[in-house]
Amino acid sequence: MSTADVQRDARDTVLHILRTEQRFVTVTHEHPDGDAIGSLVAATRLLQAMGKDVVAVVAPGDLPLSREYLALATVDLVTAIPEDLADRTAVFLDCGTLDRMPVGPIRTDAQRIVNIDHHHDNTRFGDVDFVDSVASSTVEILWGMFHDLDVPLDLDSAKALYVGLVTDTGQFMYENTGESAHRMAADLLHAGVDPFPVYRTLYEGVPWAKLALLGRAIERVRREEDGQLTFTLVRRADYEATGAEDTDSEGIIDHLRAVSGTRLAAVAREVVADPGDGPGVRTKVSLRSSGSGIDVSAIARAGGGGGHPQAAGFTTDMGEEELVQFLRSRLRDAR
Repeated sequence: MSTADVQRDARDTVLHILRTEQRFVTVTHEHPDGDAIGSLVAATRLLQAMGKDVVAVVAPGDLPLSREYLALATVDLVTAIPEDLADRTAVFLDCGTLDRMPVGPIRTDAQRIVNIDHHHDNTRFGDVDFVDSVASSTVEILWGMFHDLDVPLDLDSAKALYVGLVTDTGQFMYENTGESAHRMAADLLHAGVDPFPVYRTLYEGVPWAKLALLGRAIERVRREEDGQLTFTLVRRADYEATGAEDTDSEGIIDHLRAVSGTRLAAVAREVVADPGDGPGVRTKVSLRSSGSGIDVSAIARAGGGGGHPQAAGFTTDMGEEELVQFLRSRLRDAR
């Protein structure tokens, strides 16, 4: 059976489950980005429109949502796992691996796991895996499901899908932006989405603390490997001094990626360790490729993470110098 046939069978199986099952729990990965929140909200609204009993669950540390995504919370997002989890089908959205989904019992105690994602390195952890690595985003897959299931696109669902599309395609500039992504955008605009307010919410109205944090990150930029690696570290002290939140680091990496000569951009930020990881501070590393033949998901996997060829990340206990040497080594291997 060809890959296309396998994918078609998976899609048909997922659509059958969504049509016939009645009770669901929807979930996405930790520290959700626009595609994660957009697909979570859109999938929940899709199931609600079909008359299903659905609970949308996020990790306690992921509420409240960051400023950019607050307006998307048009469904109830809860941290409490439903008591009848064993009777519900869990729909995992935008999760490349179970390790990125921190609500443990959903990984083991749900009646069935449906895995809907677009990451090429998805570990296929579901009972049913619908993974379309050609899709620009998980919201693009969800957009297709609205049409497959003949569910009209209401404005709130369309906005959630549009935010996921805009953020995961880098405002339609990344290499994952294909013809289908533009058709999707046109369809969402037809459904009533106004692009300008969405852009303002996502990329403007920047709090002063976020700008101050950016300034500190830029001051600490390092150019390595003849400028092919552009790296910075955001310390906990930077957040404390500026009053910035963890989510205010979003967007820093785009400034590094845009520097002439950069093939690999990396932002490392110190974060308070999750309770399960013990006390102390760990480092989350975000990676971006300039599109010059670097698959940053391979680098992220070597560090214990994953993602897309152009955008990926991992969490590490390495110090700054060890981390820079690790990235330099991986960049040399990619030449």
